[in-house]
Amino acid sequence: MSGSKDQGALQATEAVVESSSAQKDASVAVVQSTAAEEDHDARNAADQVDEEKKGFLAFFKTKEFYIILLLGQLLAIANTATGTFTTLLGEEMWAIPTFQTLLNYAVLTIIFTPYTIYRYGIKGWFRVVYRDGWKYIILAFCDVEGNYFIVLAYQYTTMMSAQLINFWAIVVVVVISFLFLRVRYHISQIVGIIICIGGMGVLIASDHITGTNGGNVSHGNQLKGDLFALLGASFYGLTNTAEEYFVSTRPVYEVLGQMSFYAVIIDGVQSAIFERSNYVTSVWDGKVGGYLTGFTLCLTLFYCLAPLLFRLSSAAFFNVSMLTMNFWGVCIGVKVFGYKIHWMYPIAFVLIIVGQLIYYLGRKALAEARKPWLGQNQERGVTGLFTAKRRIEHTVPGASDTNEQLARSNSDRSAV
Repeated sequence: MSGSKDQGALQATEAVVESSSAQKDASVAVVQSTAAEEDHDARNAADQVDEEKKGFLAFFKTKEFYIILLLGQLLAIANTATGTFTTLLGEEMWAIPTFQTLLNYAVLTIIFTPYTIYRYGIKGWFRVVYRDGWKYIILAFCDVEGNYFIVLAYQYTTMMSAQLINFWAIVVVVVISFLFLRVRYHISQIVGIIICIGGMGVLIASDHITGTNGGNVSHGNQLKGDLFALLGASFYGLTNTAEEYFVSTRPVYEVLGQMSFYAVIIDGVQSAIFERSNYVTSVWDGKVGGYLTGFTLCLTLFYCLAPLLFRLSSAAFFNVSMLTMNFWGVCIGVKVFGYKIHWMYPIAFVLIIVGQLIYYLGRKALAEARKPWLGQNQERGVTGLFTAKRRIEHTVPGASDTNEQLARSNSDRSAV
């Protein structure tokens, strides 16, 4: 009898132990399952953020869309102002295009190079120069020549013609982005660009009707100026695409600091070689000094804001935004040059804005901020203001750690 009781107690104890073990196994399985789900969520963090807003107008429901539109028009106005100051300088018989942009590069260098050294340390700054200097030299060269030929174009052609030719930069950007950055354009983006260019066509038609061309230029000089504008637009397209890539992978202060640092050298040497006689023949007075100051301030503002638009959208949309320069140019020209606004101008402006809206139809929440060359989760990118990576890591728990793991994995594969 006693043996039977002991055996029963032993069986009961074993049952309790087995039950406890089963509960522990179940708990471990739940924890592992939860961890796996969290890891899966982190690895698909970009998709989660993209799905925050639903529908065909998903991107229109984000604040980033309105920031992009505002930034685009602010940049267009700033760029129009630089063209206005350049035209005014030409009227004062002042023509030193390389020196004109040299002042802007000097200001950018003074602002961003010391800050880059402060953030990286002097050794870190020299490492950037040693590792990536050649890339920034190419970027600086394209930017210097783009500015040089556009400023030079204003001396031979009208402000309106030079701005109209800038649409060629869109073609350059789209082709380069497609071939080298693996960007694939949605049908709505192509339609949007075409409508924007249609708006440009309306502007051209109104110019022919009213004769508003920004001044009297002989046909020979007009052709020369238009060719300079076309060459400048080509350099701009290359620069914009490269800068979009750089600011998506490196801090803005590094990109602007390095580019302007080398641009000062390139610009200075070019000015000393080709423009020595212009320093003597050009007029130097208070009015010229004021125009140079206005030009430099507007161009510096343009350079500081452009990288933010590159991060939020793309080099293609950046150039589409610049198409409204012609509208703002006429608005400024009414006061400065005595232009008259034709009734077709507001229609052209509305067409360009509508084209920009269509450009983002069907886009998800991250839209073009999600760069195809930065990886699924943007792990190859920099965590900076207005980057998709920053938004992803701030929205999805664990995304930051996952991005670090993916970045290390990509680095290891590259090393192999």
